[in-house]
Amino acid sequence: MSGAALTVRGLRIGYGGTAVVRGVDLDLAPGRIVALVGESGSGKSVTARALLGLAGRGAEVEAERFELDGEDVRGAGERRWRRLRGAKVGLVLQDALASLDPLRPIGREIGDALRLHLGLRPAAARQRVLELLERLELPHPALTIDRRSGELSGGMRQRALIAAAVVLDPPVLIADEPTTALDVGVQATVLQLLREAADRGTAVLLISHDLAVVSGIADEVLVLADGAVVERGPTAEVLGAPRHPATRALIAAVPTEVPRGVPLLEAARLDDPNAPLPAAAAPPAGSTADSAPILEASGLRRVYRSRGSELVAVDDVSLALRPGRTLGLVGESGSGKTTLARLLLALERPDAGAVRLDGGPWSESSEAARRPDRRRMGAIWQDPYGSFDPRWGVARLLRDALSVGGQESDERAVHELLDLVRLPTAIAASHPLELSGGQRQRVAIARALAARPEILIADEPVSALDVTVQAAVLDLLDELQRERGLAMLFISHDLGVVRHMSDELAVMRHGRVLEHGDAGRLFAAPQHAYTAALIRHSPRLAWGGDAHGPASTR
Repeated sequence: MSGAALTVRGLRIGYGGTAVVRGVDLDLAPGRIVALVGESGSGKSVTARALLGLAGRGAEVEAERFELDGEDVRGAGERRWRRLRGAKVGLVLQDALASLDPLRPIGREIGDALRLHLGLRPAAARQRVLELLERLELPHPALTIDRRSGELSGGMRQRALIAAAVVLDPPVLIADEPTTALDVGVQATVLQLLREAADRGTAVLLISHDLAVVSGIADEVLVLADGAVVERGPTAEVLGAPRHPATRALIAAVPTEVPRGVPLLEAARLDDPNAPLPAAAAPPAGSTADSAPILEASGLRRVYRSRGSELVAVDDVSLALRPGRTLGLVGESGSGKTTLARLLLALERPDAGAVRLDGGPWSESSEAARRPDRRRMGAIWQDPYGSFDPRWGVARLLRDALSVGGQESDERAVHELLDLVRLPTAIAASHPLELSGGQRQRVAIARALAARPEILIADEPVSALDVTVQAAVLDLLDELQRERGLAMLFISHDLGVVRHMSDELAVMRHGRVLEHGDAGRLFAAPQHAYTAALIRHSPRLAWGGDAHGPASTR
């Protein structure tokens, strides 16, 4: 393509003689957004990294043609790539916790590019970073700019990564799952930023498993399967009339309007879109809105203090988790959802209020007193890599979780856990760093289920998964809930997923619960204006570019 900001022909990537990307052709033109979609492990992220010379040690990268802003970069060394990254091509990775320096404030991390490439003085760089953080709607930017990544929520960290990638306005921007774990309002802001960058002449490669986002912002779509492009074309054509089975499978697995209790994978297998959906499974016996709670919180408050400032993360929150039922929790990034989850797990002590387990003390007990009941709770976090011991491989992570729960921890038990979350048993020999984001998330889910918990706190459990694996995992959680009577808190920014999974719904903003009640009723007739706005702006898969919600930025 004449005038392309990035041109690749015949890209091949291998590790140890095994090809993971095979013959990919790619053109990124100024002012256009190209989306690369496919299942987890299909080669999307490694393709993105190779386009910045970051395929990793031992990677075998070859291309018949590889030009970045008119410059042939085949065989470029690390010194040359350091000059190109940031100035010529920016990158937003999906794993924000692992991508940001945990020892430096995010303001310095973002501002480094301004000082190194433009020679801005620290005060000028800081002002530019503050302006960018405000554009990205990062809460309390004047306070947040001096905080480290470990002090931020997942959504806040993701926006800090985006800021670092776009601060120099490079001609090429590669965004690998840039809206993962972001609420719909912030997602709209991020997508608008990408659209504005394209309108200014930036060539954008968007890698995403969220087809609703892709349908509303991308000009062209490439579908990757087993390391090869199996379908490409204008967005309306590829998503509106998919030809390849891999594309059709991705579209069919989107949860959209599938009701509570209906298996997603069964609904996706229907050949006729007008055919009636399978019958919903019966809820677990005795699981009603009036059943006794297993975990109950009352009047929770949590305040963080830093350099004379106060941030009220959770403010007078009360809720209950009941056996066999799921409470969905939604709200903007930074609204206090993850802090609330940590309070329920007694990983943090509330400044006021209390959490009770089976009617007895939980948050007020000592850790020694809580330890025997720890196995009754499982947790899935939105940053799976950050929750793993970096020294351990997959097998050891799962063996440790099995032994803590009093289960058999031999090789067979590890393989059964991996099979439970649809991962090949060979992954047991891998290190989490070697896995894709979606594969790491499934390992995290397997670890959470290892001890057969009674309570599951799931914080963005499927945010890193493609839609087909997401459907399998959601069906799995639903099935386990019916079999074991699990009480579940399900935190997500994806309202389609929350609607499918939840019996009750709680909506948080600025640390407070604005609305709480039956999920079906709240989705049908929200009482609070903020809830209504969330539902109205939630992106939906659109055909022919006729997008709904924040994805409609063109």
